[in-house]
Parts: sequence; C-alpha cells; structure tokens
Amino acid sequence: MTPIEIRKYLQERKLATLHDIALHFRMPAQAIIPMLELWVDKGKVRKHSGKLGCAKGCCKCDPATIETYEWLS
Repeated sequence: MTPIEIRKYLQERKLATLHDIALHFRMPAQAIIPMLELWVDKGKVRKHSGKLGCAKGCCKCDPATIETYEWLS
C-alpha cells in the first residue's frame, strides 16, 4: 500500500474513518497514519478527531473508529 493508493481511496469515498481505511488495505491503523499525515501536511486531507463520530465524549470508542479523514481537493 502506498500514499497514492490512499489518495485514490479517499478521492473516491471523500470521507473515511481510520478504521475503514485500515480494513480496506488490511493493515494496522498505526501503519496507515504516517501516509495519511503526508496528505494532511500537503493540505489535501483534513483530519477530524471525534468531531464527526461519537458525540457522547465518553472515550469508550476505539479512537480509530471516530478519527475521520476527508479528501479536500
């Protein structure tokens, strides 16, 4: 899996959780985060931490299920 493959996936979906991306590529979330951060640093992806996920704020959810990435361009 490459940053280009992540770009293509996010361009098609527009919005995806870290968990969904990890499942799609069959990789641990921790291995995908650096490639996502590459696109965040370039201004192509926006990271939403919990804003679009669970609104309860109870911290019981797996962070990967509420950490969302949005393709901007």
